[in-house]
Amino acid sequence: MTKTAKAMKAYVLIETAPGKTKSVKKELTAIRSSQSTVIALDAVTGPFDFIAVVEGPTLDSVGRLVTDEIGTIDGVTRTTTCLAVSLA
Repeated sequence: MTKTAKAMKAYVLIETAPGKTKSVKKELTAIRSSQSTVIALDAVTGPFDFIAVVEGPTLDSVGRLVTDEIGTIDGVTRTTTCLAVSLA
């Protein structure tokens, strides 16, 4: 997806089940949605295992990516979505 000024961006904090981190990473990098997409993925330390940066044309499309694609991956136990906002 080409980044536009009107695109919605969110940070998705992802927790995985023990022993599932590598398989979840493989699934996350394979996500190909028609509207929203994962534009960056980092493994992190702390209470979450990954932070994914997702982008889409609307809040609904970003929400569908999180619930229909990321949340249904075997081994994902919890997600927290933080919508990026402009403070300008």
